[in-house]
Amino acid sequence: MKELAGRVVLVTGAGRNIGRAIALALARGGAAVAVNALRSQSEIDAVAAEIAAAGGKALALLADVTDPAAVARMVGTIEARLGRIDILVNNAAVRDVSSLDAIDLARWREITGVILDGAFVCSKACLKSLRAGGGAIVNIGGLSAHTGAVGRPHVVAAKAGLVGLTRALAVDLASDNVTVNCVVPGLIDTVRGATSGPASAHTGKRESVLGRRGTPEEVAHAVRFLAGPGARYITGQTLQVNGGAFTG
Repeated sequence: MKELAGRVVLVTGAGRNIGRAIALALARGGAAVAVNALRSQSEIDAVAAEIAAAGGKALALLADVTDPAAVARMVGTIEARLGRIDILVNNAAVRDVSSLDAIDLARWREITGVILDGAFVCSKACLKSLRAGGGAIVNIGGLSAHTGAVGRPHVVAAKAGLVGLTRALAVDLASDNVTVNCVVPGLIDTVRGATSGPASAHTGKRESVLGRRGTPEEVAHAVRFLAGPGARYITGQTLQVNGGAFTG
């Protein structure tokens, strides 16, 4: 089913893991997809090539989501080459495990800047397009924002902020027929970077009642639903995709 045919999507942080899976899932739904990363040109080129090989349309663009000028240029390029942006997925994030003693203000701002400021900057840059087409914003949260986690005060605070931003924008943009929701992955089987720490730090002692980790594709299915025409009466919601590890 190509329920997203004719729609244009921007997915930030889409070079690998959950972001990559989201970009591919939305492309399978028929959308033209702009694939973004900060510096991994080869990774986003590979995602765009995979979409094109399957008959879809994609554009790979490097941009720092915390830089309003860079994001404005990226949005302008997308609109010129793919058309009006109908769906924004704020997935860009930086993982880090550090004790509170080791986190200085610069590091705090670096982490919260990408996760929370980046979502704000990208949402604002896409507003004109989103309003014109009755679009959708899907923010990608984190289970640790709801449970707490060891060594992640900056990440937890930023991801919790995304939930608040989701609810605020859902109310602000309701009159423009723009839906805003948050998908919260649990413990997902991904490739973890050097600063990410062990997977156990992400969710503490909580285990999936299904007895396994989730896959990036299972998170992507939830995003595709919320971005599609079947979810137009859903806004301001936080959807947990965690195998039952958290039910709040």
